[in-house]
Amino acid sequence: MNMLICEAGLNNRQTAVLTVREMEDADRLSVVAGVSSYELMANAGAAVAHEIGRQWTPRPVVVLCGPGNNGGDGFVTAHVLAEAGWPVRVAMLGSRFSLKDDARQHAQRWEGEVEALSPAVLEGAELIVDALFGAGLSRPLEGQALDTLAAASHGAIPIIAIDTPSGVMGDTGEALGAAPAVMTVTFLCKKPGHLLLPGRDLCGDVIVVDIGTPKAVIDAIAPHTFENSPALWLANLPRAKAGTDKHSRGHALIFGGYPMTGAARMAARGAARVGAGLTTIAVPEIAFSIYASALRSIMVRPWVTPEDFGHLLNGSRFSAWLIGPGAGVDKETFGHVLAMLATGRPTVIDADAITAFQDEPGALDRAIHGPCVLTPHEGEFLRVFDLTGDKLTRTRAAALRCGAVVVLKGSDTVIAAPDGRAIINSNAPSTLATAGSGDVLSGIIVGLLAQGMPAFASAAAGVWLHGAAAAEFGPGLLAEDLPDLLPAVLRRLYN
Repeated sequence: MNMLICEAGLNNRQTAVLTVREMEDADRLSVVAGVSSYELMANAGAAVAHEIGRQWTPRPVVVLCGPGNNGGDGFVTAHVLAEAGWPVRVAMLGSRFSLKDDARQHAQRWEGEVEALSPAVLEGAELIVDALFGAGLSRPLEGQALDTLAAASHGAIPIIAIDTPSGVMGDTGEALGAAPAVMTVTFLCKKPGHLLLPGRDLCGDVIVVDIGTPKAVIDAIAPHTFENSPALWLANLPRAKAGTDKHSRGHALIFGGYPMTGAARMAARGAARVGAGLTTIAVPEIAFSIYASALRSIMVRPWVTPEDFGHLLNGSRFSAWLIGPGAGVDKETFGHVLAMLATGRPTVIDADAITAFQDEPGALDRAIHGPCVLTPHEGEFLRVFDLTGDKLTRTRAAALRCGAVVVLKGSDTVIAAPDGRAIINSNAPSTLATAGSGDVLSGIIVGLLAQGMPAFASAAAGVWLHGAAAAEFGPGLLAEDLPDLLPAVLRRLYN
């Protein structure tokens, strides 16, 4: 197994995400293994037709074919549907005689008319197959392709995309004129564009189909991007065993801010609910009564001077730290972060504790030398990382620069490790867009770290559990609901 993925127990066949180039390599390696490219294309088009047949009964369909291999897939799809009795028309951007190699051979099997691509070809169609460009396009749609897809979208005709909706960049999810599909059929593995926004929303239901690629091909490619799933980290998820006591389950220490006290309290409950044996909030003495009166199973430790706080950190009783929720953006927070990192113990840095380094981001990079997870949203990320590019690229670069696992939050959260591994999360419902949900997430992650779970696995598991808990509740979710939803999610995982 690829050594990059052993730590978190990643299942590279179930969860791998391939770039456009890696998918090209997969096709090439399949041919080397004895599966012809003609057969791969035939299987791809047949699989698309099969998925269409599973979802709809026969009705007028127009297949829009482009000048490359995506168009070849489209001609196979048209041929298979027509043989099954569907009324099929084909429209093409350019001439079928301009197609090359396998695409040209499959196009020659189509015995019907090939119309010129234009919005007029949509008349009477009740389904549209988008086989114009797929994931390999690297420029905006234009001309008849743009006009035809825009007309399809305006007419609310269901679109089935082959590989990706034309105009969605396969490696980034960027949308350059794409029309939304109700279903996207792709091959072997998903691509980043299926998971990153806005591409994910434009793909509709993404169906991954087998087209005969040998299983060993993915191992040979050794992918380093994955879709978040329990298959990646379940083997490392902490479980209480017979004879386990609270101390062996770890002790999380959370920095409690003042006057904003709710964030740290929600984080602490997240840590406790995910299984930390003990959870303590260290708070300024002025805030002690507020925290103590609101918490029962969470311990509260007051401190008066920075030296008092330092004594807490120097003790051996705590196994992981969290600082950020409600901490305040000031020199004190800056100093507390450095003190935590100096211990070398697993540390989660969130919210205000990230922003505290906006004027000296290099100081944060230099201080990280132990297991560390940063959990910024986009605004916090931009304050400390002067990076450009798509979300996956930026998160990877940030993790490499600072030496920590970086969790760039959002509906398409990306988790990246310093060694280049990255995971894209896709289970977060929109209801998580509520105040305090990020605080609970940081608490879940520190709770897992406190129990000895590796940093990258803790971050990936925390993000997935956070999304699953929100989905458990549904509409009306408040951040304070999330910790109490975790037991049901964990119970299903353990079973």
